[in-house]
Amino acid sequence: MKRVAILIVMLTMLGTASFAQKLAYVDSEYVMKHIPEFTNAQKTLDNQSKQWQAEVDRQYEEIEKMYQAYQRDQANLNADMRRRREDEIVNKEKSVKEFQRSKFGMDGELFKNRENLMKPIQARVTKAIQDVAAAGQFDFIMDKRSENSFLYATPSLDKSNEVITKLGLRPNPSLAN
Repeated sequence: MKRVAILIVMLTMLGTASFAQKLAYVDSEYVMKHIPEFTNAQKTLDNQSKQWQAEVDRQYEEIEKMYQAYQRDQANLNADMRRRREDEIVNKEKSVKEFQRSKFGMDGELFKNRENLMKPIQARVTKAIQDVAAAGQFDFIMDKRSENSFLYATPSLDKSNEVITKLGLRPNPSLAN
C-alpha cells in the first residue's frame, strides 16, 4: 500500500512537471527605445503635434480677441450686427474644434500617422519576440508594460535584450526605466 501511495505521488509530480510552462517577459518600451526608426517616428509625430497644437492655440487667441472686441463694441451695435458678430465667433469656434478633431481625434491625422509609422516597427519587434520565444522554447512571453502588471518579475526571465539583439541592435541599459 505504501508503494502504491508513493507511486501515485511520484506520478502526480511527474504529471505536474510535464505541464509546466516556460514564461518570460519583454519590456516593450525599453526595446522600442533601441530602434532608431521608432525614435525618429516619435520625433516626427511630436513635431507634427506641436505644429497643430500651435495652430489651435493661435486660432483660440483669435477667437478671444474677437470676443473681447465684441464685448467692447456690444453697446454700440444694433441687434442684427450683434447677432452677426456672435455667429461669427461661434462659427470660428466650431471651425477650430473641427480642425482639432480632424488632427487629434480617434480618426484624426495624428492617429493615422502614428499607425502608419509604428506598424512596421511593431511588426519587426513582434517577429523578433516570436523568434526569441521559439529559440528559448517559451510558452508565453508577456509585455512588462501592458495593462496586466507584474507584482514581481525575476530579472532572469526578462528577454528584452535578446529581442534587441535579434533586431540587430546592441542593448543599452541606460534606456531602461
